[in-house]
Amino acid sequence: MTKFLPLLLAVGYAILMMRFSVWRTKKMLDARSQPLTDPSVTRLADAMARAMDLPEIKVSVFEVEPVNGLAAPDGRIFLTRGFLNRKMRGEVTAEELASVIAHELGHVALGHMRRRMIDFTGQNAVFVLLSAVLNRFLPFVGIWLANLISTALMARLSRRDEFEADAYATALLIKSGIGTEPQKSLFRKLGALTANRGEGIPAWLLSHPKTDERIAAIEANEARWQVKDQIS
Repeated sequence: MTKFLPLLLAVGYAILMMRFSVWRTKKMLDARSQPLTDPSVTRLADAMARAMDLPEIKVSVFEVEPVNGLAAPDGRIFLTRGFLNRKMRGEVTAEELASVIAHELGHVALGHMRRRMIDFTGQNAVFVLLSAVLNRFLPFVGIWLANLISTALMARLSRRDEFEADAYATALLIKSGIGTEPQKSLFRKLGALTANRGEGIPAWLLSHPKTDERIAAIEANEARWQVKDQIS
């Protein structure tokens, strides 16, 4: 039992930290957000709600400047004020913001928030185990290697979630009559909108897939679904 104590402590610590992070995030979002009132975007959200047989899709605005969309652990969907400001300046369209909402809905519907909590716990466990093993053979360097490996693993799992949420959004945008062009056009703009935050980082450490990979996956899904429709 003693040999597993560091692992159990790491898992317990990860769970506590994740729960604290969820609580802190909810409190921050409650204090710094308000309902989305832009009619050009809410109209498209209503179209997606009808496609899903839902009475409505509630979207809130998170009052921060960075360009982003997010799904809260409790399932709420947010666009940042920075995204809305870019729309006011004509840099993004209402349809492109609708594609962000569809993507975040994918994270919620596919259970990614709970999965990420489990992944985070697993990452900490992997880090502890690898650190213990590698440090025996590579003192000091072992911890660095363990952190690199566990971070790369978490990044790969995150990229998997992003591809899945993209596919969900593609299907929803098609079903609601918005189409996938706004989804693809927004990805082409993201580098400039987010100041190329991933530039220079190895692909296997990026938490989000590369733009060309995401667009290619969207187009592959479209082609596959069109073939199925023709057969049926």
